[in-house]
Parts: sequence; structure tokens; C-alpha cells
Amino acid sequence: MADEFIPSPEFLARAQRIQDAFELRQPDRIPLIMGFGYFLADYGGITRQELHDNWEKSQEILEKATLQFQPDTAFGAWGTPEQSKALGDRMTKWPGYRLGPQASFQFDEHEFMKAEDYDALLHDPSDYAIRTYLPRAFSELEGLALLPNLGMSLYGYYSLGNTLSLLAPPVIAAFEALKKAAEVTAVFTGQQVESAMRMAALGFPGPSFLVGALIEAPFDFMSDTLRGMRGIMLDMLRIPDKLLAAEDMVLKTQVDYAISFCRATGFKNAFIPLHRGSDGFMSLAQFEKFYWPQLKSMILQLVEAGITPTMYYEGVWTERLKYLKELPKGKTAGLFQDTDIFEVKEAVGDTLCIMGGMPIPLLKNGTPEAIRQHTERVCEEVGKDGGFIMTSSVLELEGISPENLQAWADATHEFGVY
Repeated sequence: MADEFIPSPEFLARAQRIQDAFELRQPDRIPLIMGFGYFLADYGGITRQELHDNWEKSQEILEKATLQFQPDTAFGAWGTPEQSKALGDRMTKWPGYRLGPQASFQFDEHEFMKAEDYDALLHDPSDYAIRTYLPRAFSELEGLALLPNLGMSLYGYYSLGNTLSLLAPPVIAAFEALKKAAEVTAVFTGQQVESAMRMAALGFPGPSFLVGALIEAPFDFMSDTLRGMRGIMLDMLRIPDKLLAAEDMVLKTQVDYAISFCRATGFKNAFIPLHRGSDGFMSLAQFEKFYWPQLKSMILQLVEAGITPTMYYEGVWTERLKYLKELPKGKTAGLFQDTDIFEVKEAVGDTLCIMGGMPIPLLKNGTPEAIRQHTERVCEEVGKDGGFIMTSSVLELEGISPENLQAWADATHEFGVY
């Protein structure tokens, strides 16, 4: 039997530091989170493809970088391409899968759901997902389109004749692909668990805000993997009622999923990247109709269920900050990409844990001294009274020099002490 993990004083201090900030308390110093991402490939002298393909090597590099820069928590490259390979995923591109070995992960947006599909989606979302959506989005799942209407399973014994469809070669191939995807997911999950254990043994807790349910604002859910940006913008103008009905449906689906996931795993967090709600994507009137009410309802339901939502406010949210005041105090966190972090502090510093502070352009192109000066100001102004976690504006440090990263880490440790 493996030895029971006994957390070190360093582990406990870092974990408490992060928890205090999440709950709007003032820790001993400002926590620092580093999402190294593809930085690790350059740092370790390997390709981005190898960073995904060689887990042991990437873990060794992650440990080396974490020990050098001493953040309170850190993580490497996001995700794995293995499920995409198994299923013929048409919506993502990875180094070594639809991209060269030195490329970076890309999302390849398509209009997998057509405007005329809303009625079918609203009538029976599960049947639509399996027999229409999945065959369009994954080349290895095209055989699922040959299945009979899934609702006929309610016919009990009399529906057993439909099982003959399972013998069709394309259907068999689809289920074999799903089995392969499950197998590689199990391997990846095991690697994540082992990584967390090894990092914990070094005194570093995992990034709790990322370890939990991954969901989206209902508008983004409909846009990202279903309608695409062009389609969703037309839907707001041409078929707003159907879009709102679909948003209500996927809101309920995602909340049910997040609660069930957290109950089954023991995790108490949800990560919600916000892609299409920022300034410039839609007017405030559209935001108030199609985006904010649904997102707010989702957040409130998660909080009521004891789940802490962390939103990634991508883009600029200057015009939207006033809405965030409506969120329950000390129950959510927000990572801000390009919104002025000092304005964020002034607007919602007493409402939610603020994450961010280091713009990627400065970290990539600035001098160590400029980085140091900016870090000092952020620590003094945004970190005042707690409720702040220092991290980069994008959870990816690809292209950043170790010298600049060191300057940022050292300055945070120096100026972040309360």
C-alpha cells in the first residue's frame, strides 16, 4: 500500500494562501499562479508535440520549472490530443494532430449545428447530440447517424429489433472509436493524478480552480461548438426566441452536469471560460438579453450547490464590470485577460477574488525592470487588503523568456508580502 500523503508545511501554506485569496481574506502574501503551457517545451528543449506525447519528460520539466520560479501552484500544457486522434475530432488542432510538431493548440470553429436544427435540438437534445451532432463533429463517429431515434428505447422489449442497427460496420466502428477515446482518457486521467501527487510531494498544491467541472456561459455553449460565431450572431437577429429557449435548456444541462460531477468526484469548483460576452462582441442590450441573465443564473445555482465558479473574463469587460457587482460576495473568482486590472479592483475588489495582473505583452516584450515595476504597482494597489491572486493575463506562458519570468516571480515574492 502506498504511503499516506502527509502535506508539508510549505504545501499547507501555499494551499491556505490561495484559499484565503479566493474567500476575499488577506493571506500572508499574494499567491502566484503560473500556467506554464508551451513555455515548458522551450524551457526543456523539446517540441510541443513531445510535451504532449512524452508525459514523463513533460512532468520532469514541469517540476524543474516550478522549483526554479516557486509559484504557489503551477501546471503545464493543457489537455491531450489523444481523444481527438481517437475520434477524428474536427474542432481542435494539436501539435502532431492536424498541425506540425512545433505548432500550438488551436480551436477550429465550424457550424456543426445549422439554424434549421433548433427544433430538433429543443425536441430531443440527447437524440440530436448522438445521431446528428457527433457524426458531424467527429469523423470516426459518422456511423452513429445510422442509429434509430433514441427515444424508441422507451418502447422496452418491442424496441429490441432496433439493436440490429448495432451490427452495421459504421456503427461498430463508431463504438470502437468511443472505446478507444475512453481508454486514452483513462490513461491521461491517471497521469494527471500522478502529476498532482508528485507536485504535492514537492510542496505545491494543484490549481484547484481548474480541477472541477468545465462548463460555459449558455450563449458560449451554443456558439463555440454548435452554431459558430457567425451563426450565433445571425440567430440573435433572426430567431431570438429559439436561441433563448436553447440557452435555457443548455443552462439546465450544464448545471446538472456540474453538480453531479462535483458530487461524484468531491471537487468543489467549476471553471467557466467566457468567450463571447466581452465589450465589442455584442451591445449592452444584447448582453442583458442573451448573455448575462443566463450566466448569472448559472453562477447562482452553482454557488447554492456549494460550488465555487471561476470565470475567465476573456477580452475586455470594462463596460460589463458593473454587472459583476450582482454576484454573491466572496463566492466566485475572476481571471481578467485585457480589462484594466486597476479598474477591476476599484469596481469589484470587494465582490470577487481577482486573478491576473501580468499582461502577456509586457511579460514577453518588456524588460526585467519594467516587469518588476509593474508587478510592484499591482501588488500594492490590486493586492491591497487581499482577495487577489497574481497570474498572467492568459494561462499560457509560451514565448516568454526565463529571465523575464524570473523577474516577475521574484518581484511578486518581494512586493506581495502583507
